[in-house]
Amino acid sequence: MTTLEADVSVRCEGCRTEIAPRLLACPGCGRLVHADALKELSARASQAAADGDVTAELQAWRALIPMLPPDSTQYAIVRERLLSLSKDVDAPAPPSGRWKWLGPLGAAIVALASKAKLLVLGLTKASTVFSMLLAFGMYWTAFGARFALGLIGSIYVHEMGHVAALARYGIPASAPMFIPGFGAVVRMHQAPLTCVEDARVGLAGPVWGSVAAIGAFAIAKATGSPLWFAIAHTGAWLNLFNLLPFWQLDGSRAFAALTRGQRLAAAAVLFGAWVLSHEGLLILLALVAAVRGWSASEPEEGDTTAFVTYVGLAVLLTILTVAAAPAATGAAGSR
Repeated sequence: MTTLEADVSVRCEGCRTEIAPRLLACPGCGRLVHADALKELSARASQAAADGDVTAELQAWRALIPMLPPDSTQYAIVRERLLSLSKDVDAPAPPSGRWKWLGPLGAAIVALASKAKLLVLGLTKASTVFSMLLAFGMYWTAFGARFALGLIGSIYVHEMGHVAALARYGIPASAPMFIPGFGAVVRMHQAPLTCVEDARVGLAGPVWGSVAAIGAFAIAKATGSPLWFAIAHTGAWLNLFNLLPFWQLDGSRAFAALTRGQRLAAAAVLFGAWVLSHEGLLILLALVAAVRGWSASEPEEGDTTAFVTYVGLAVLLTILTVAAAPAATGAAGSR
């Protein structure tokens, strides 16, 4: 927002005191620098609340936060409202019908079906398309065009899971940007308000990515195509890797919202999955999860939904990785 980034001093409209760059309130009379914009955004939030549009209300209140001094009463009121709205978003209506028993995964399947417009919209962003083509060219050279196309699609669905979650919380963010050989990233323009929000946004990527892997596996089973088995296996493995609770990976963001007991329980599940599947990646996940459980700080109250989602994803992605692996052998080189 250009009004917040300006490095020139201005004068208060109330008392004419000179206000240094980046100050949010007049040092003379206390008048808020962005008073007019705050009124406009407050009116927008009130209208969204009247319309029952939680996401639009969240977007308006979040836009207010950078304009308010952190020690002000207004900041505290807006933050409290944001926390309340965030909890409303965190408790969406469960999926109905055939997908109800799948919980968060079922919700992702329903969301993917209803968010087809969002998936198409992401492809209208020049930065996404150009970086996607660059990554496609590199993967094409290494693995062949058809596998490269499936791999790019899997990564794209994963990233759009983050985009959808960020939009639901009203957090401004960029479109996906592909980085050849690394994957893709979505840049947030504003930090989540709580570790719970960050955990849900982080896990949304693997949840959507799991749906894409399931779709590829279903096609593979129906057609017997080694290529589709390879796409399903690779997609599942990459999403499983993203559950590593390290650095800025999705698993690390999820672990920030878990208590020490939940982290150690997740490590035990990962270790058990490794014993049963012999998937080498799992022992790395289990070891890092155990270290993270003992060494890192923990929240006062753990996020049960994030814990269940994390563990469920670990089990599901392990099953997909193992189930698709034999038929996928050698298929990645198919051209």
